[in-house]
Amino acid sequence: MEQPYRIFSLSDSSITIDFGSVIDEAVNTRVAQLLDYCKENPFVGFSEAVPAYASLTVFYDVIQVRNAYADSPTAYALVENYLVEALNKLNIATSTSPNLIEIPVIYNGEDIAFVAEHHQLSIEEVIQIHSAATYRVYMMGFLPGFAYLGGMDARIATPRRASPRTSVPAGSVGIAGRQTGIYPLASPGGWQLIGHTNTPLFDMNAQPPTLLKAGDLVRFVRVI
Repeated sequence: MEQPYRIFSLSDSSITIDFGSVIDEAVNTRVAQLLDYCKENPFVGFSEAVPAYASLTVFYDVIQVRNAYADSPTAYALVENYLVEALNKLNIATSTSPNLIEIPVIYNGEDIAFVAEHHQLSIEEVIQIHSAATYRVYMMGFLPGFAYLGGMDARIATPRRASPRTSVPAGSVGIAGRQTGIYPLASPGGWQLIGHTNTPLFDMNAQPPTLLKAGDLVRFVRVI
């Protein structure tokens, strides 16, 4: 059954299509399909589309839209209709081949012993569980290149720290609830740190500047 959705104005120059407060791979795949459609079939005045776990926000230039589509009563109405038509055109059965990125990790994080104790596991068991899964990039955010990775085993799901660190080193691999992720830049943060990677996640001079994007798959490869 098709996932229900709602479309609403986020601002005078942006519109959101929302599929609910869920973390669901099928829903996130639909968001990724809509994102690709917007990039491949932009309307005049389209600025950018920003995906989240279960929603997509489209930003547009109101003046350009009004000038290009004078028959539409408003710019909002034009973009709303565009999203509805895009959704109708998408083939649910269409299978995508997401990129699979392997990221080497040294499991020496400051909080890995806490994660192990929290779940009555050994540190070795935490490492094996974390590195065995294939994770999905559900959304990008917080920092440039920061990917929220879903699909982590519930056996090592651990709450954020009660007191966030004022500075987390770039490359730190952390856990927050059922999510895992990598800090691409040094920043404050409250995730439980279990390891570190030297793989760059963000390079403003590269094209594209981020290693990961929504819809990608990630595997962590243990480095000893």
